[in-house]
Amino acid sequence: MTTLTRDEMDHAALEAAVAQAEKSLSEGGIPIGAALMNAEGVIVSLGHNLRVQTDDPTAHAEMMCIRNAGRRRDWHTLTLASTLSPCAMCTGAAILHRIPRVVIGENQTYMGREDWLKAEGCEVVVIHDIRCTSMMESFITENQELWNEDIGVPPESGA
Repeated sequence: MTTLTRDEMDHAALEAAVAQAEKSLSEGGIPIGAALMNAEGVIVSLGHNLRVQTDDPTAHAEMMCIRNAGRRRDWHTLTLASTLSPCAMCTGAAILHRIPRVVIGENQTYMGREDWLKAEGCEVVVIHDIRCTSMMESFITENQELWNEDIGVPPESGA
């Protein structure tokens, strides 16, 4: 049995998250994916953004991944990987469950609450994966109104 390095596990978790983002995009949703990995390098849960598909404003990728993980006692040993820097809601869920590591595919198109994660002692690893950045840049360019809705930007007032 080959033991993976921390870096290899981070990239494997991100690969699973990217596949989830692509799944969301193929369903007409926002291309953000997440994965939870245990200390042995096993993916224990997956999730993708389902906000559009389910008409649920809380169905962000990280929230779905945490929800899909079910009741657990090992949150403090898991790594959460997300294709995009987590928003305040998703950051709060990671903090609530004391997830100690968050691996982020990219934070150029959107900077979430990495500051809050770090302030709570969470290790934050940003990989700067070009696939994640390209996927989000394309989506935002083609779906600006939907993206603004997802991140809570109010519609133009027309004033």
